[in-house]
Amino acid sequence: MQTSSTLQADFDQIALLSGDGWDHNAHYHQYLLRHVPAHCEAALDVGCGLGTFSRLLARRAGHVVALDLSPRMIELAKERSKQYPNIQYQVADAMQWGTGGERFDYVVSIAMLHHVGAEELLSRMAGLLKGGGTLAILDLYASSGLTDVLRGMVALPASLVLRLIKTGRLRPRPEVRAAWEEHGRHDTYPTVAEVRRVCERVLPGASVRQHLLFRYSIIWRKPA
Repeated sequence: MQTSSTLQADFDQIALLSGDGWDHNAHYHQYLLRHVPAHCEAALDVGCGLGTFSRLLARRAGHVVALDLSPRMIELAKERSKQYPNIQYQVADAMQWGTGGERFDYVVSIAMLHHVGAEELLSRMAGLLKGGGTLAILDLYASSGLTDVLRGMVALPASLVLRLIKTGRLRPRPEVRAAWEEHGRHDTYPTVAEVRRVCERVLPGASVRQHLLFRYSIIWRKPA
């Protein structure tokens, strides 16, 4: 796990270079939105970045609280969300935020979990859900075994084709790629089997699904 100060510095730099364009995470936004409860009064986006998903979520929820450790990310997210008065952005460390009890109908986190203690953060997010509420996670996994290797062989060309269609480029701009590569030197990812074991302990009954573009998802509905 990286320190909070390292993460903040990395994402402050990435914020200066990144736009709201397509990426592997954005490819699964509609999948995550399908799990927003029908009558969602309050939602929480943990690790919101530039607010791309927060803005989509604000169309489905009465109020959205969006957290990120990077002040620069939050600054830009606010600038891009002026037409969404129902989003409340906060600079916050998710591992220390949230003692207000069960108050959200939907809690989501995208590409955030691998940066922190997964079991602790999942427990914290589950504790913020109302009974009957939904927790949705999208994150990256480490390949393990032949099946994952074969899946990666299919995913790589699919990723390139999708990026070309969505952005007109086969790869991100060099400066963006360099910033992500520098950040990625410190990243470690769990295997899907490890994710399943954590969910068995913390989120019994959760659905863990492996997706093509190097991602997995967790969907869990809190007992009413």
